[in-house]
Amino acid sequence: MNCKHILVVLFCIDDILLLITCCSLIRLPVSYVLTSCVLHICLLHIYVSCCTYYTGESSVEVETEADSNDITEHPHDDKTRPYQCTVCDKRFTTASGLSCHKQIHTTGKLYSCSQCEKCFQTLRYLKQHMNVHSSKYKCTECGKCFQSSSQLTEHKRSHSGEKPFECTVCSKQFTQAANLVRHSRIHSGVKPFKCHQCNKTFSQSGNLNTHMRVHMGVKPHKCSLCNKSFTTSGSLQTHKRHVHSNRRPYDCRYCGKLFKSSRDLKLHVYTHTGAKPYSCRHCSECFTRPDQLKTHLLKSHNEGTWFTCHICQKKFTQSGHLEVHILCHDGVKPYVCLECPKCFCTAGDLKRHALKHSNVKLFCCGLCAKDFKHKYSVPKHFKRCSIKLGFTDV
Repeated sequence: MNCKHILVVLFCIDDILLLITCCSLIRLPVSYVLTSCVLHICLLHIYVSCCTYYTGESSVEVETEADSNDITEHPHDDKTRPYQCTVCDKRFTTASGLSCHKQIHTTGKLYSCSQCEKCFQTLRYLKQHMNVHSSKYKCTECGKCFQSSSQLTEHKRSHSGEKPFECTVCSKQFTQAANLVRHSRIHSGVKPFKCHQCNKTFSQSGNLNTHMRVHMGVKPHKCSLCNKSFTTSGSLQTHKRHVHSNRRPYDCRYCGKLFKSSRDLKLHVYTHTGAKPYSCRHCSECFTRPDQLKTHLLKSHNEGTWFTCHICQKKFTQSGHLEVHILCHDGVKPYVCLECPKCFCTAGDLKRHALKHSNVKLFCCGLCAKDFKHKYSVPKHFKRCSIKLGFTDV
């Protein structure tokens, strides 16, 4: 079914609703209303069938809209989706599905709101929007207005704290059923969204869409300080925080160590508590960090995707490690020491080198309190120190 057919269906549905309303107002018999609706639907079916025959399109497509070809609507199938929208990256199984979808980007928004000048592509969307201005669905707590009763119901839970959707595995509760469905995939390991190019799977459609940028080489988020580009805005913010900022607003309540992000702090706290929240679903192994679990799944259970260097065939568990490795082949050393002319491939290499120019000693022996610049120096010294002091059981 092409866009014209879909519009016909929408308009005819509106006609049927109008017919039912009018009949109820003038109190016609129910049988007359039902007969009229059936006749209306039959005429619609004949019209669409004729249009389909005329255009030469498959009659099977009459029962589906264009976006039903999108991968987000059918996450469990393995259909090839070769047709991609160049505007929003959505993929479709048929050219007609893509063509109809493109109307979203190209067709002018014909219906405008008289109160806020917002424009909409269909009259139905405009009517839904007008509910906001009419205060039909208004929150009595904060006065915020919504388009539908379902949106208002979900919003009210933010005030009441109600979370009616509970996970049967870990008892975590959610305000929306969709959030529970996404959460449940953590326990089940189900990843219904599959990349058609490398067969990598994802638990959420948004993660798949982001992943597709890797294959297309699209990096729309550019750093204003060093011109480095990233596939997601989150990666850009992480880059700015770690590379261009010295702020460390997050401190550990156990040892006082400072961190640039809450995630880094969270992972660090696990070293104090001994918590290992990331468990393997194939065996009893548990890990402190998600990257450790990912590496374990690859090496022990052959689950996941290796990132292979096209020059030396060396394999990596993370794409970032491969990117750094390739820089070494290319001889690119973007990290320059401020104290001497030495350059390095990675920020970590530069950080370790910078200790040579500094008197700061961050690591110490727990037995004799001797300080060291490098972490790897502590275990060697600790072993000698424990023997010297007579701690044979340490």
